[in-house]
Amino acid sequence: MTLPLIGILRGVTPDAAVAIGEAVLAAGITTLEVPLNSPQPLDSIARLREALGERALVGAGTVLSAAQVRDVHAAGGQLVVSPNCRTAVIEATRRHDMHSWPGVVTPSEAFEALDAGASGLKLFPAVQVGIAGMQALRAVLPVGTRLYAVGGIGADNFVDWRAAGVDGAGLGSALYRPGQEAGQVAEQARRLVTAWQAAEPAQ
Repeated sequence: MTLPLIGILRGVTPDAAVAIGEAVLAAGITTLEVPLNSPQPLDSIARLREALGERALVGAGTVLSAAQVRDVHAAGGQLVVSPNCRTAVIEATRRHDMHSWPGVVTPSEAFEALDAGASGLKLFPAVQVGIAGMQALRAVLPVGTRLYAVGGIGADNFVDWRAAGVDGAGLGSALYRPGQEAGQVAEQARRLVTAWQAAEPAQ
């Protein structure tokens, strides 16, 4: 089963991207995001797509405009993640048949994103909204809406977030920091995956 985790490789360089991507993928995280404020992010996305093929879903994060969506698509990206909710970005992403994960905080943003065709919702920053805020939002979302928490969620609080009803998570600095070697990233990825799986709520 595909894990509902997005590996955020903020700051990765093109030369390191494939080795880091392979390390994360080996741990079981099959969705990878290269934020556009990384060095030469489109080059990294292109290299990851070529190397990982259909083994992973690869795309960009911190996507703020429809023009950037087109650039990500041209680089072979399959996924667009944003820190905010812009319907033009969501609609452009869906026109290119890519997965759209806009950032939301409020119910208004959440429903606007869903109306525009979002594949799922990125609760960001999760640390600001908190678990109680997430639950209040979750209660009004349509059944089947995928809600991932990003920013402030990790191995130390997976249990609480999963018990409260979050569907998945985006993993940033706990997974990868610029300059880290593939071996270190692989170890961090394994720890996070193990913690996520151990936090599965009792049925």
